[in-house]
Amino acid sequence: MPVKRIWHGWTTPENAHAYEQLLKTHVFPGIEAKNVKGYRSIELLRKPVGEEVEFVTIMTFDDLDAVKSFVGEDYETVYVPEKARAVLKRFDQRSMHYDLVETRTY
Repeated sequence: MPVKRIWHGWTTPENAHAYEQLLKTHVFPGIEAKNVKGYRSIELLRKPVGEEVEFVTIMTFDDLDAVKSFVGEDYETVYVPEKARAVLKRFDQRSMHYDLVETRTY
């Protein structure tokens, strides 16, 4: 059963563009370069929230074994490279995982 790995990070409005660009040009390509068997995709969501900008990443894996191949046995461990930490104001200390039960497209 596919697994969705969900994580949140927040920046200041001033750092939001830089963080988004870092994700697109450094972090996401770095994840893809790992060639993790069972890794399928990553989605990026962005929303201004008061004095911050919230980012959500949703990764899709074939199963928890694939997630463990990505980050290790402690599969809730976050993956936040140092360059990303430098522009984030705060972030989830653990990633959340959900079984994908159903997808409907129209």
